[in-house]
This record gives sequence, C-alpha cells and structure tokens, in this order.
Amino acid sequence: MSLDVARIRKDFPALDQGIAFFDGPGGSQVPRQVAEAVATTMTSGLSNRGLVTPSERRAEDVVSGARRAVADLLGCDERGVVFARSMTQATYDVSRALAGQWRRGDEVVVTRLDHDANIRPWVQAAAASDAEVRWVGFDRDSGELTVDDVRAQLSPRTRLVAVTGASNLLGTRPDIPAIAETVHEAGALLYVDGVHLTPHAPVDVVELGADFYTCSPYKFFGPHHGIAVAAPELLEQLRPDKLVPSTDEVPERFELGTLPYELLAGTTAAVDFIASLDSDAVHRRTAVLESMRAVEAHEGQLFGQLLEGLRGIAGVRLHGSPARRTPTAFFSVEDRPSRSVYEHLAAVGVNAPASAFYAVEASRWMGLGDTGAVRAGLAPYTSAEDVDRLLAGIAEVAR
Repeated sequence: MSLDVARIRKDFPALDQGIAFFDGPGGSQVPRQVAEAVATTMTSGLSNRGLVTPSERRAEDVVSGARRAVADLLGCDERGVVFARSMTQATYDVSRALAGQWRRGDEVVVTRLDHDANIRPWVQAAAASDAEVRWVGFDRDSGELTVDDVRAQLSPRTRLVAVTGASNLLGTRPDIPAIAETVHEAGALLYVDGVHLTPHAPVDVVELGADFYTCSPYKFFGPHHGIAVAAPELLEQLRPDKLVPSTDEVPERFELGTLPYELLAGTTAAVDFIASLDSDAVHRRTAVLESMRAVEAHEGQLFGQLLEGLRGIAGVRLHGSPARRTPTAFFSVEDRPSRSVYEHLAAVGVNAPASAFYAVEASRWMGLGDTGAVRAGLAPYTSAEDVDRLLAGIAEVAR
C-alpha cells in the first residue's frame, strides 16, 4: 500500500499557505482533526477528574483515552504511560528519581549523538549523586553509532544508558534492540529518546527492549507536551518528589498538577489520525502499524529523491550517511553561512531551518560547532513537488 498524499494534505490547513514544510523534526504541522479535538474538549465543559458530574467524567475519559491511544501507538502498557510538560521535563523527573538510587562510583552512559534533553539531565543527575559519566562517540563521517561503541563504555558499575532511537540531527537510527541486550547484560537500564523516531517508523517498546521510552506528540501531528512510558512495575520502584495530597498511584505519581486535558484529547486524535493514514483495520494498534509502515516507505522514496538531488548540486556537503536513518538531511552549502541558506529558502516559501537543534554535542563532535547546518526533514504530507522546490532553492543559493 502507498500513501494517498493528496488526500492527507487536505487535512492540514497550514498547507493552504503554500509553504513547503521541511521543519517537521522540530514540530509537525497539525491536521484539522487534532485542532477540533482540542477545541471541542475545551468548550464541552471540564472539571477536575472525578466520577460524579458529567464534566468530571469527561476529564477522566480524556485521560484514560489518551493513555490507551499512546499504548496503541507505542505497543506499551497503558498503565505505564506518563504525561509531562515536555520530553525534557519527563527526562529530568525520571533522572532525579533514579539518581536517588545511585551511589559514588556508579556510572551513567550518554552518547554524543543525542539531543541535549537526553544528555544534560543525566549528566546533572550524576553530578548530584557523585556518579561518573561515560561518553559514547560516533563515527564523524558516517554518523553511525554502533552497539560496540556502547559496549566499550559499559562496566559492572553502569546503572543507566541513555541513547537516541533516531538522531534529530542526522537521522541515524542505532540498533536499539542490540544495544538493549548489551545494556541489560551489564545489569543496567536503557532510556531511549524516541522523539525523532516515533513520527517516522512503527514503534514497539517491548521489541526495542527500552526500559523507558519518551516521545513528543507535537512531532507526530499532536499538541505540545511530552510522554514517557515504562513498565508499571518499574515505575513502582521510583519515588519522585510530589505533593502530599496528590495520589501515589502509578503513573499518576509522576504527573505533577492538573493534566492538560485538551492536549491529551488532541494526542488521542493524533494517534487516530495516524491510524487512518493507510489502513482500514478495526484494531487501532494494527492500523497504526500498517500506516506507519506506509509512512516509512513513502518517506524513504522521497528521501532518496532528496539525497540524489542534493548530491547533484555543486557546493552542497551532506553531513552523515548512516545506513539506517529517518528521512532527515543535514547539509551545508560551500561559502554560504547556513543562516543565509535558511533565510533564502524561507523567502521562497520553503521552511528548512539552520541550527544545531539542541544536539549540540553531535554538532560539536562533527566540527560544526554550535552553529550547526541546515536541516530538512520529511513528513507524510511532504510531496515530490515540495522536494523539487527545496532542491531548486538550494541550487539558487549554491550558484
């Protein structure tokens, strides 16, 4: 099956502006179904969660519905779905809770490929508990990070390994199941940043072997908040700081304050939208997997077109060439500041920003400093005409 891109595009009001959006790695555009779910929830009458009044029950249904939707998206237990302000906040919360169990001499492993949200919380938590930080590098030319790279930094004192499911800078997709096996053999936990992986591939947290997995709905057509998932039994072992009157039940003990009900309703709508992209299966989990396989195939075909076009433009330098990747191109144009390339593309109606995109360790490791380069990422609504427009704009700059 192949995606009906023309049909999909009709559901995105933002595309009516005539812009070619390649900034999805920083946040996708939103279909009307998600916006309508948010608005309907906010105007239908809401109260704090409860079982007495209709508005209380509505809030309760929104939360439980969102947990079920995330479980269908990620193949996890809905009882282990934690909602947070952002992936960054969720990671800080988990890191602080875990660090309470660490002792002097314990070790935490982070990678230079990761977004800083899956580095700095662990580095800071380690410092607070006198644990040591071990760094995993990656191949500067290919952008590959291997299981052997990770294994080399493990020891009997390793308590946790934090690694990306897909680099938001280069698209690199490390072999997470192999890494998980190695990490677990060392007796450590694996924390996977799935923010950039989730919008581009079918995800099964159990098959990945991730003890913790995080993602952000605004990267897959949803509202701005974060999600962390883990086995309920693992969450039961953690004691985060919380208010005295708030529940100690899992997963609610990690959710500080009143949840954003309207955003959770939008997240459910986003998962339903994903399920409808290329499947008529009755079971939502099945529909999600079928649709995401079609997304992966569609984006892969267009990405081949993009890479071939970029390689054909004199003066363009592609950074990284991982064998398994999301449809994410990171590139520079010779003798042109990346900022000027970004601005020229914006002037011709193409959104492809330039930065290190919070993956500052990766950008520095590759010799690109904190400035980074231009990034172009594909989405299910990306068309072949969009790719042609991007390539034409880059060719103009390169000339």
